[in-house]
Amino acid sequence: MLSPKTIATIKSTVPVLEIHGTDITKRFYNMLFTNHPELLNIFNHANQKQGKQQQALANAVYAAAKNIDQLEAILPVVKQVAHKHRSLGVQPEHYPIVGEYLLKAIKDVLKDDATEEILQAWEEAYGVIADVFIEVEEEMYQDAAKQPGGWEQERIFVVDRKEQESDVITSFYLKPLDGKPIASFKSGQYISVKVSIPDDQYTHIRQYSLSDVPGKPYYRISVKKEANTAKPDGIVSNYLHDHVGVNDQLTVTAPAGDFYLEKSTAPIVLLSGGVGITPMLSMLKSSALQHRKTTFIHAALNGNVHAFHREVLSLEHPSLNYFVCYEAPTENDADKKSYNKEGFITSDWLKEILSLNAETQYYFCGPLPFMKAIKVALTNLGVEEKNMHFEFFGPAVALEPAMS
Repeated sequence: MLSPKTIATIKSTVPVLEIHGTDITKRFYNMLFTNHPELLNIFNHANQKQGKQQQALANAVYAAAKNIDQLEAILPVVKQVAHKHRSLGVQPEHYPIVGEYLLKAIKDVLKDDATEEILQAWEEAYGVIADVFIEVEEEMYQDAAKQPGGWEQERIFVVDRKEQESDVITSFYLKPLDGKPIASFKSGQYISVKVSIPDDQYTHIRQYSLSDVPGKPYYRISVKKEANTAKPDGIVSNYLHDHVGVNDQLTVTAPAGDFYLEKSTAPIVLLSGGVGITPMLSMLKSSALQHRKTTFIHAALNGNVHAFHREVLSLEHPSLNYFVCYEAPTENDADKKSYNKEGFITSDWLKEILSLNAETQYYFCGPLPFMKAIKVALTNLGVEEKNMHFEFFGPAVALEPAMS
């Protein structure tokens, strides 16, 4: 428990964190990796280069400070991050290292404003928050290991099949090298894949949504190849496309993630953009098994890059409405009449095709601009926040416009 004095001191730093939070986290990561370069084997280098991780951590630190007197308010975020940490192999011994350099970063950026009282309060608060993470993650490690077919850390899988789903998306069917059963998962969850790229000093770990239903003797991930090879976030995906084939081995951690289809009888609406179709396809297949009323809406540039269209059409689903929106359909798309709307998904179009009611649950995933547009569209239609569920490919960011 934190003392009232510590809580008051932490809360007094909230306005400062709002201004200097990102500067603190940039300094933190710089010092952390300078002194502990081995941690680059865990962290996503692309998110570091693009500033995404720094901003995400700044938001997390700000939220922790703002809610320091009611940490239960940030427990959903703690669990979301803990899933990622478990899938990356974060261990309890990493937390004191992070705490040390976070405090040093606060001191470096705030200088004289970081009084001894503030630093002591943050050290105490960080210890409490770290203990929460460690406890939650330890339980997740145990759950991952003790479930049928489960394991705690890493396991070697073999690429059993590799299938092209569109011009840019390829599926990899992964089976365990040891031939033993594999853990089940919830539709929408992901696995982490670790690769060692030649001439790269550090390993890379990426999360990929499982694009098939649980209960298969394999895991299927469906990976988009980045056309812009200069983009740092495409290094692993492009490596998988270009250099990993049938019979090659990959290091994998057990399924994780807090974005998944809840068991219920309530109707669902699934909305995906681009490669965001991967968790949605798993949810769609599970909804068929649950006999749930389902509307599936997918947005893509055109039919050439639209993956799984035939798979969805061939799905035996007792209650499915399927809609496709192409931003720039080709002549072939027009000839085949393979889409329902040209342009973008809008509130007006959703109002036309959806039967809105208070019970319906909405799941959406895709590129950040798509996510923001869908959030706005659903809000405009009166959908309550509690009925919206979404997944980020990368560190979480705010979907709402920044407050001025």
